[in-house]
Amino acid sequence: MDFETVTYGEKTNSLVIIDQTLLPGETRFLSLTGLEEIDEAIRSLKVRGAPAIGVAAAIGMAVLANRIDTADYEKFMRIFGEYKQRLASSRPTAVNLFWALDIMARTAAESGPAVETVKQNLLAKALEIKNHDIAVCRRIGENGLTLLKAGFGVLTHCNAGRLAAVKYGTALAPLYVGAERGMAFKVFADETRPLLQGARLSAWELTQAGIDTTLICDNMASAVMKSGRIDAVLVGADRIAANGDTANKIGTSGVAVLAKHYGIPFYVCAPESTVDRNCASGEEIIIEQRAAAEVTAMWYKKPMAPNGVRVFNPAFDVTGAQLITAIITENGVFREFGGDGQWR
Repeated sequence: MDFETVTYGEKTNSLVIIDQTLLPGETRFLSLTGLEEIDEAIRSLKVRGAPAIGVAAAIGMAVLANRIDTADYEKFMRIFGEYKQRLASSRPTAVNLFWALDIMARTAAESGPAVETVKQNLLAKALEIKNHDIAVCRRIGENGLTLLKAGFGVLTHCNAGRLAAVKYGTALAPLYVGAERGMAFKVFADETRPLLQGARLSAWELTQAGIDTTLICDNMASAVMKSGRIDAVLVGADRIAANGDTANKIGTSGVAVLAKHYGIPFYVCAPESTVDRNCASGEEIIIEQRAAAEVTAMWYKKPMAPNGVRVFNPAFDVTGAQLITAIITENGVFREFGGDGQWR
């Protein structure tokens, strides 16, 4: 587990990622240099998780900028803007993508007119964003750990661990920080249909780290909660509205409803960059719709649904703030969420 999910390849001027579509069967790192392959890696979930997508976008823009062959600042900025627009269309829900792209665009605009200076500043900013992500996730882990006790049973949905960020992750960060301090937990990981991020990714990284992990199907969460094995639920977020409504992997809202029913605290762990205070509520969050084949055919040797059946396949759902016990960021633990974005 001694790797960074997203990093910069200095010798090859490339965006380096672990291909998450191949896990857990194969561990392969990709060095990406062109617009098409960087865009495709984000769209196809080779790199995924809100923080990781943001870092990948920042490094990707720095890599692409370095390959723009012109000394004309206006021409450079025109091409740079086209690249930014292309990557911005890759995943519509994860706010970290737009956050990172906007930072890179401001850096480019403020660094002219010498193109070489712009390129140098863009790379420095991308590496700053990467290192910032590591530090932020570590602080999320420390803040979240104040809500847990050794021996707790923890349920998690999808993957918001180190594979979803550069290192510690968000929802799993408290578990990793706790493990560093000798604390043991019993983790139950939802498999997370239809893309199986819990089965393929969370279960893989947690077991690799030596953390006690049990994989369950999504529809087993209620039974596990009812049995008394779960003391807390930890999930990540792809976008958090000003009022605390949270978009996360499809199925998260159902877990929140169950946790409320059984009286189990439901915690959302995310960096401040995932909070969109320009978005008043979850009603304004655009939900990505994905291909039907992810439900009907993916992972099967042959299709497991009748030909022509309609498929509804949203990538995310929105959990209302009233179902969330607390939102944990690098800045603290927040239990009340004002519609104006003022939390406490």
